Amino acid sequence: MKLATAAYPLDPLRNWAEYSEKLTSWVSEAAGQGAELLVFPEYGAMELSMLDGPSVAGVLEKSVHAVSNRIADVDDLHADLATRFKVHILAASAPVFDESIGTRPVNRARLFSPTGGRGVQDKQIMTRFERDPWNVIPGGPLQVFETSLGRIGVLTCYDSEFPMLGRAVSEADLILSPSCTKALAGYWRVRIGAMARALENQCVSVMASLVGAAPWLPAVENATGMGGVFGPPDTGFPATGILAEGILNTPGWTYGVVDLSTIANVRADGTVLNRTHWEEQQHRAASAPAIRLG
Repeated sequence: MKLATAAYPLDPLRNWAEYSEKLTSWVSEAAGQGAELLVFPEYGAMELSMLDGPSVAGVLEKSVHAVSNRIADVDDLHADLATRFKVHILAASAPVFDESIGTRPVNRARLFSPTGGRGVQDKQIMTRFERDPWNVIPGGPLQVFETSLGRIGVLTCYDSEFPMLGRAVSEADLILSPSCTKALAGYWRVRIGAMARALENQCVSVMASLVGAAPWLPAVENATGMGGVFGPPDTGFPATGILAEGILNTPGWTYGVVDLSTIANVRADGTVLNRTHWEEQQHRAASAPAIRLG
């Protein structure tokens, strides 16, 4: 299958039509290149706050509510595009107020299939800025989505830096890592995490990034990154583990080709078997006493 992962810039949208045209153009371009799965980044939905004007987009709490209030319409648009272009889409994540979880927003990514299927995955562990001043809270549990493209898990940005979260979705063939990182160091933290998850789970990880400056949106006014598709550096994969990578801070799609049989083969008969040998860590890592030398 062919994957498309976005380096996505935010725009000062003036109306819904501009957003719909922008999203349609991005989806049309990737589908036209033969992509079957399209991955948008974390917090890409924050540009929707501009539809309520600069006075809303420029205030964190107001912008969060403005975006959450539009998510139902945003999801309907994504669902329509997924069906029309016959693709799976991981929509850009958004702050969403969900009364079943709490009074503060969760950071929610949503997955759409070409046959009308919908799924949601909330971020599990909040970064420092999400805790304060955003006050975003952890959402529903991790899950693995069964799709016609294989099994898909989502570890949003910071989540990809935690191996136990990766292990929770180890049945996934593809782990999607939508990200929003201000600094180059942040980009590399998420990328290293995504590559580590591909290594230990012997799967493919797909990283999407928010890119560029958006001074009208203090919540996400600067972002650094690029798209990337990674696998374990083992049988059937590149020696570097890099299947595809974009150009830093350059908007657009990065495309990668993935064969599920290659994933199955490396899990069954790779040079190493990280996924199979995971359980051997438990008793060996349980006791590591400090020993004084000298």
